[in-house]
Amino acid sequence: MSVARKKRARTTRKLIILILVVSIITGICCMVLFWKVHILNEALQNAAEQMDEIKEQLSKQQELLEEIIRMNDTSSIITEEEVYDGADEEQSAQETSEVVEAEHKVYLTFDDGPSKYTQEILDILDEYQVKATFFVVGKEDNTSKELLKKIAEEGHSLGMHSYSHKYEEIYESVDSFAADFKELQDYLYDVTGVKSIIYRFPGGSSNVVSKVDMWEFADYLEEQGVTFYDWNISSGDGSSAELPVEDLVANCTKDIKYRNTSIILLHDSGEKRNTVDALPFIIENILALEDTVILPITEETNPVQHIKK
Repeated sequence: MSVARKKRARTTRKLIILILVVSIITGICCMVLFWKVHILNEALQNAAEQMDEIKEQLSKQQELLEEIIRMNDTSSIITEEEVYDGADEEQSAQETSEVVEAEHKVYLTFDDGPSKYTQEILDILDEYQVKATFFVVGKEDNTSKELLKKIAEEGHSLGMHSYSHKYEEIYESVDSFAADFKELQDYLYDVTGVKSIIYRFPGGSSNVVSKVDMWEFADYLEEQGVTFYDWNISSGDGSSAELPVEDLVANCTKDIKYRNTSIILLHDSGEKRNTVDALPFIIENILALEDTVILPITEETNPVQHIKK
């Protein structure tokens, strides 16, 4: 065999070996890629199944909440009395009679205060001569203390909304809930002289954060002589996106005529400017409804509660 043929033979063998190596490497890469795609498909399928389960749970919770609201609407009893601070006996008796006879009772409730807007809210309420309910948290600066005093002195109801508003700490156990509750109730009494007996759970009693059954906390409140109040109308101002004034007004007023008792959820927060701007229109629309009054929550108020035993 000539030298040239031998070189061609060696070159051919090398080429064949190279092709085989490349083919083997390519085959291995394809197998690895196929396996990774298979794993990814399984992960996506599991994620999709979990999403379906979450959607189903949320749907069931929404249905339950709507049913609870319907039950509260049909079971509302007209027994509340409005208290007018500083009114003479004759006027108080007349106004109380009108309240008892009113078909639709509306409660404006503000969560999370005091805030930089609390004074403005109080001024608006005073302008329309209506009383509201403030579910406050434990803010200890001097401005907040003065606002807490004003809320009580001007005849509004002072409710508790937890001291810290930290869900993970409050709902960790009944003991941690009790400690937070006691701290706020004592603080409000020290500042205002009012021993609050109404409470709103952070996130409402139907929140999905607490791993402890919410009725354990509710039972504790009952032992303290305290009633908790949820809501059956939401303004929508609790979302991260700030709603336009007209949407807030519509959300607060569109369903009142269908209820005997309407507890409206609003927020007294430094991020809720539109809530303050909407408040005069909300009040005017409510007062324009036939046989309707705006009241503060008292111990006589029929509670709206999302959870039932």
